Amino acid sequence: MAAAEIQLPEPGIPTGPLGDDLLHDESIERILAAVRGHLGLEIAFVSRYVEGGQRELTHVSTDLDLPMGPGHREPVEDSYCWHILEGRLPELILDAADHPFTRTLGITGFLPVGCHLNMPLRLSDGSVWGSFCALSRVPDRSLGARDMGVLRAFASLAAERIEDSMRSEIELSATRKRVQDMLDGHAITIFHQPIHSLLTNEPIGVECLARFPNTKRRGPDAWFEDAEKVGLGIALEMTAVRNALDTLDHVPDGKYAAVNVSPATILSGALDSALDAIATDKLVIEVTEHAQVADFTLLKKKLLQLKGKVRIAIDDVGTGYSGLRHIVDLQPDILKMDMALTRDIDRDPARRALTGALVQLSRDIGCSLVAEGIETLEECRTMADLGVNAGQGYFFARPLPVVAAQQHLLHWSLDPAEEPDRAEVDNRPDPREGEDPAIQALAD
Repeated sequence: MAAAEIQLPEPGIPTGPLGDDLLHDESIERILAAVRGHLGLEIAFVSRYVEGGQRELTHVSTDLDLPMGPGHREPVEDSYCWHILEGRLPELILDAADHPFTRTLGITGFLPVGCHLNMPLRLSDGSVWGSFCALSRVPDRSLGARDMGVLRAFASLAAERIEDSMRSEIELSATRKRVQDMLDGHAITIFHQPIHSLLTNEPIGVECLARFPNTKRRGPDAWFEDAEKVGLGIALEMTAVRNALDTLDHVPDGKYAAVNVSPATILSGALDSALDAIATDKLVIEVTEHAQVADFTLLKKKLLQLKGKVRIAIDDVGTGYSGLRHIVDLQPDILKMDMALTRDIDRDPARRALTGALVQLSRDIGCSLVAEGIETLEECRTMADLGVNAGQGYFFARPLPVVAAQQHLLHWSLDPAEEPDRAEVDNRPDPREGEDPAIQALAD
């Protein structure tokens, strides 16, 4: 094959350390052992081409005590495989001494190399990922086309297995790049969703919500889940937190802004320096519960330290991972009921009973209770009748740009408007400034 025709993997193909699944793939190890057994050779190995013009051994099968093993890298020019790929050497070498070019390669005399069989490992797109080789230290002139057919069949099996194992690694690489592009904060927009008192109907604060590009295709939860998968969960979360903190000046005096923070980020200490740089009199840290908390005792200690600066809210009460005892131990200022408890509460005795219990709990521990996801007049009235302090949801206002939310807080009134429609999945367009579903019916 001419050098110009060689197609190496695209830049998106990972060339860093192999993932554990591929590095310790028993299927590839069995394939190599089978090749040695069928061909009667001493060594079989898989290698890949990596950055910097290097070749790396990834899997080696042999009974010999070799000075190199998986992870060993060398310049491609020092290997038989590369020169076979470029056409300088044949795929089937019965005796290295038959080919003068082999004397230029140090490995020929080092092992030494007697016979050598090689097949390029090609991915489904035709690119060459690496090579599949078998060799012995002594020549073997009995090898022929049939043996190359055996090697080709096993190489094909190995290539399929490698590509299957690589898919998740390639996806993770793309995910990591996608998340890293968000870490400067320029593509993350903060919206404010108003929170209303159910006693006076007036707005009392907002929840800060991060919005990413293509929100309709990939919501914020998907972004944070992806960040967690690639070890950037805290970094992405703190980017969103910093953006949210930058909007506090748009919250009028006497109102508050709740910023979502996970227990992992709180425990990491990353939040502390961000809070040191700002005035926190309007700030509520809303502790999210999308993952189980490993150490509630440590979280309690950290939240007690934060309470000197901010108020604390616990999110997803009633559906999150925390039991009621843990919620009490965390000493929150605000409990936020998950919207799953709000849906159709006016028609569901079980939801009303559970909400009544949460109302009593909030009174006993001295905190306020906020119902999320209120979307109908009946849900709103039921929550108010049960003694819930405040509500949030499309019935009052959808998430708004910060300036529109500021106007909502400053100039809210009971102007007539249609009640927003409700759907299991929010397919409504992003809010425009000035959108403000009102709640005239509450004045009746």
